[in-house]
Amino acid sequence: MSMERVFLVSGAVSALVAVALGAFGSHALRAKLPPERLVQFETGVRYQLWHALGLFAAVLVGSLRVVSGAEWYGLLVSEGVMDWPAALAGWLFVVGTILFSGSLYALALSGRRRWGAVAPVGGTCFLLGWASLALAAATA
Repeated sequence: MSMERVFLVSGAVSALVAVALGAFGSHALRAKLPPERLVQFETGVRYQLWHALGLFAAVLVGSLRVVSGAEWYGLLVSEGVMDWPAALAGWLFVVGTILFSGSLYALALSGRRRWGAVAPVGGTCFLLGWASLALAAATA
């Protein structure tokens, strides 16, 4: 399976899970969690959904190839040959989602504050992912 396909499937599954968790949080957890923990859960859902879309952006940017001549007016989209900055962005979004959103879910559901220490690592992955995607877009 190509890296593009891995990121497309991961993005779609991540978005599906985020929507399902959002509905779960809104309906099942609203009466069970204190407001501050519900906000933590919702923050995890929001960031997971945005970075699922970031995976699609990584595929789009990473698959663009400028070619010489009149082929498709100079733009060719090819599967299986992602630029390394876009591929790095995709992996950073995946890892960031697991660490950031996952730790917020664990924190909200368990109330154990130690999970809060993991979130900044995931947030750093998100920041580096967006920087890598910007580099990929600038050099596409």
